[in-house]
Order: sequence, then structure tokens, then C-alpha cells
Amino acid sequence: MLRHGHVRRGYIGVAGQNATLARRVVRYFALPAESGVRVMSVETGSPAAETGLEAGDVIVAWDGKPVSGIDELHRLLTEQYVGAGVEMTVLHRTQKLALAIRPTELPTRG
Repeated sequence: MLRHGHVRRGYIGVAGQNATLARRVVRYFALPAESGVRVMSVETGSPAAETGLEAGDVIVAWDGKPVSGIDELHRLLTEQYVGAGVEMTVLHRTQKLALAIRPTELPTRG
């Protein structure tokens, strides 16, 4: 905060909601949590769009840490990830994918 004059947050450009996963999906992919973040929309030109994330995908891990809901994802999008590459694990249709993403700084609204 002292360096930039405000709290910097990571931004990937998705709107999401908490999603409960079926038990068989959790077992099949050996997931650490029974929930994640379902991507509802992806902003054009955002880091998520550049990565290929699509509406309907479910984010289940961020930098190896489980993501059990939208609040957890917000907590993990800290300043340390702004501009740095990170691995995000998602369920995409019938696959579990590890995607490389580079968050930008959350745009200020004003």
C-alpha cells in the first residue's frame, strides 16, 4: 500500500458463482474440495479470455491451493500475482486442465 498508495488486487476478468460439484466428479479428479467457482462470463480482452477460460468452466485451484468458492478466489487474488504467471486448475467440460494465467491489476472504478 505504501508503494502504490492503494491496495493492489489481482484481476482475471470473470464473473463467477459458487458451484457444488458432484461427488463422482470430486472423486474422479481427486479434488481437495467439493466446490469451486463456476465461470458465468468472461470479459473480452481480460487475462481469462486470453487464457481460453469459458463460461461454464469451474475454477478448482489457484497456484496449487484449493478454490472452494468465490470468496476464496478473491482472497487468493493478491498483489503478489499481479503481472506474474500462475497456474489455475479448471474443470472444462469433461477435462481437468492446468491453465497458465497472468493476472493484471484490478482496474479502479471512478
